[in-house]
Amino acid sequence: MQEHAAEPVPHTPPPLAAAPPPAGARPEDAGACGPGDVPAPRDAVEVRAHDGASIFLRRHGNPDGPRLVVSHGNGLAADAYYPFWSLLTDRFDVVLYDFRNHGWNPLGDPGAHLVESFIRDNACVATAIDRCFGRRPRVGVFHSTSALTAILPGAERNGYSGLVLFDPPIFHSGRDRRDVLLGERLARRLARTARTRRERFRTWEELAQTYRDGRAFTRLCPGAAELLARATSRRSAGGDGYELCCPRNCEAEIFAQTFRWSRRVDLDRLQCPVKVIGGDPAVPFSFLPSVDLDEIVALDYDFVPDTTHFLQLEDPAACAFETARFIERALSAWSAPKRLAGSEFRLVPSTP
Repeated sequence: MQEHAAEPVPHTPPPLAAAPPPAGARPEDAGACGPGDVPAPRDAVEVRAHDGASIFLRRHGNPDGPRLVVSHGNGLAADAYYPFWSLLTDRFDVVLYDFRNHGWNPLGDPGAHLVESFIRDNACVATAIDRCFGRRPRVGVFHSTSALTAILPGAERNGYSGLVLFDPPIFHSGRDRRDVLLGERLARRLARTARTRRERFRTWEELAQTYRDGRAFTRLCPGAAELLARATSRRSAGGDGYELCCPRNCEAEIFAQTFRWSRRVDLDRLQCPVKVIGGDPAVPFSFLPSVDLDEIVALDYDFVPDTTHFLQLEDPAACAFETARFIERALSAWSAPKRLAGSEFRLVPSTP
């Protein structure tokens, strides 16, 4: 693995109305954020995966705080979760990264766009974070596909001190044949839908409108559709409009693979504290609910009322609160975090 450190970009306080810069932007292009922009990261580093794919790490927040590593679901991007992770930057050192062929990352070989590649990329990312930003305990904060790849066999070697998993697609291998058929059908339907997505738009606002019109996104918090649009699109190569950062066939391929991989999860292998936070199981429509509630309730499980699979973009405050509360407990094993005035945290070195 090789890492190529980019020039640090200036940190700017978050604006009142936030949306990310167009996806595909490079660290050298980042500057002071204007109205509607996600603040420029404190640091940005390009990581080369095992096959040369580029993955950009972006560091926000409090560099002296406990470290969180945040990633996203299939077809999305970490910047789109700004309403959620921005609530944690006062207290935590927040490192973002997107899957290959998503968000900030350039388009690479579509033939390598596989769950297996994501798993190997995660290992490169974990090593690079320690090497570039200093080694310290890390808590992974992952949604959907990134949550799944964080708990598949071998992921325990990535060295996380804790995991917060939002709506992970977990499906126990012992389920009966009827449930297996339902899971396979869901995967095919999601893949088929992804393959029919519109890929090009005159403006990113057009893409934002497709999110507003989608059944899966009816509960988004204000501004979330714009965040999604700007984080998941980049200017077309010809300069005539915008295109999806993650091509629809790549997104579809991951959906097609997810069910098969979700059956490989072995929760007994996990070697760190795990918190699972799901969407409301009583909500009539949820895009990709946690497949096996019986399996995840064996962990530390809660759900956020009146939310769906996209709960971090629907009730970001509740999701941030649950995240911080879990981290306070998880980190106590190595550093005894102390609650300060204003619900702030600081690390206290362990004593013999």
